[in-house]
Amino acid sequence: MAPVRVVLLDIEGTVCPISFVKDVLFPYALEALPGTLKAKWDSPEFAPYRAAFPAEHAGSQESLAAHVRDLMSKDLKISYLKSLQGYLWETGYRNGELKAPLFPDVAPQLARWREHGGAKVMIYSSGSVPAQKLLFGHTNGEPSDILPWLSDFFDTVNAGPKQEKASYEEIAAKHQEYPIGEWLFLSDNVKEVEAAKQAGTQSYIVDRPGNAELSEEARKQHRVIESFEEIGDL
Repeated sequence: MAPVRVVLLDIEGTVCPISFVKDVLFPYALEALPGTLKAKWDSPEFAPYRAAFPAEHAGSQESLAAHVRDLMSKDLKISYLKSLQGYLWETGYRNGELKAPLFPDVAPQLARWREHGGAKVMIYSSGSVPAQKLLFGHTNGEPSDILPWLSDFFDTVNAGPKQEKASYEEIAAKHQEYPIGEWLFLSDNVKEVEAAKQAGTQSYIVDRPGNAELSEEARKQHRVIESFEEIGDL
């Protein structure tokens, strides 16, 4: 295998529990939504988020809120929804109500790679880039802010859908100093891992508590790790 010079990380089910997103972040956004719409509806600050919604939903607070609730109930990963969610979460992170519960091995291993001059670490998530930065800037670890340890951020807007080969090619093309075969993508999602491999990266499935059960076929076809410590130095 080629040496690893870039580790590309998924977030949900890879660096933090899926339950944090579904049981903490989503309910927080829904609770904050009505008050935010009432307070910010006509403000220049909120205008870009409102304008990103389809016209039929952007005309009234009630319509927009109903559309958001519908999208979130279906867990649809739509860019304008993700942007609004990040905006709603920002207050919670900044006032200390929200802290990202990283798995215990994550921050120490990222620090280890950084201190040993190993691989660059980048993020690729369906959540928006601003939401990613909020999460890694407000973790439950020490230090809480590990943004300085991360080199770049990708989402479905600047890279494309996570289950498509072309998205990983797009990401690698933005850092041509690192050949795609020297990238390692880590995700709990089998289809994402397969797409990354098709693009030419190395890729492992991360099996964390609370993740969906992996099939025997997936375990045979892919390397499965339960902790970043299994990767060791890079």
